[in-house]
Amino acid sequence: MRERLQSVSRRVLLRNSLVAAGVGTALAGGRAFAQPGVAGRDLSRDKRPILHAGGLKFGAYDPYGDFKNDAGLATEHLFLPWEDVELGALPAADAYAQAHQRNILVTIEPWSWAQDWNTTPVALRDSILSGERDANMRAILNILANFKSPVTIRWAQEMESRFGRFSWSNWKPADYIAAFKRMVGLMREVAPRARVMWSPRGERNLRDYYPGGEFVDLIGLTVFGLEKFDVIEYGAPRTFAASVKQGYELTAGYGKPIWVAELGYAGSLDYVSKWVRDVTMKRPEYPQLKEVVYFDDREVWPWPHHLGRPDWRVVAGNEFLYPLRGRP
Repeated sequence: MRERLQSVSRRVLLRNSLVAAGVGTALAGGRAFAQPGVAGRDLSRDKRPILHAGGLKFGAYDPYGDFKNDAGLATEHLFLPWEDVELGALPAADAYAQAHQRNILVTIEPWSWAQDWNTTPVALRDSILSGERDANMRAILNILANFKSPVTIRWAQEMESRFGRFSWSNWKPADYIAAFKRMVGLMREVAPRARVMWSPRGERNLRDYYPGGEFVDLIGLTVFGLEKFDVIEYGAPRTFAASVKQGYELTAGYGKPIWVAELGYAGSLDYVSKWVRDVTMKRPEYPQLKEVVYFDDREVWPWPHHLGRPDWRVVAGNEFLYPLRGRP
């Protein structure tokens, strides 16, 4: 999981991220619309989730414009690094969301997407806690503060992940909490209308990283269903309900609305059909689960057990925007 980032323009990476909000031209391929059923669909090429009446809200990270014309989409998800980044196109993302009556979820990753610009996890931690990186955060917040669309900010996600994908994963909990509180202080100062999402992956130790209710407006979990991984890790394929259970039960006691901030699924037709049917279904055992946000691209990280980069795309056939990514 430490392969080096392939050579790619840093500006292209951000521009492609902003395509998620419809800024720019989507790549070739048919538009996707979340569907009322699966009858007659080839799920190997079209695995759009069913949107249930009265069900969970649905959002997407949508770099291909697959959900561009979908009236059922509640949230546009943007990913931004805070290092070596151009921010001039962000106001267009706000205008697009307004035109489509959608909210915006912004994941801010405290590093560069170009690996040669990154520091070590220790150096990153120390630079954040010292205030050296406040300017990086302020530059993004100054723009988000002027958005007319409702904004939720998700900073430094999956901090407790055992897979070590991010430079901030598995810091000492006290260090992560101090860094998170510092960033929330900036959010409250510069962009006070934005909501703050605390976003663990859903591991058993996530509670160690909770910063306290006054620093969190809502919680975002990560739930990816990969059938081959399920069989290796758990002995059998898992449903969406089973996959979200641990993270939900560990966070429900905080009394915050819970989202699945990153969602994807891949596997056999039988496996996929169950996820397609279930992901936006309201369940009485998960009353605080309010929205699921799909990650509509190929995985940017190689998965454990030599499973490669799963394809979460809802529509088959397009080239992928992003190269392989890796930690410094």
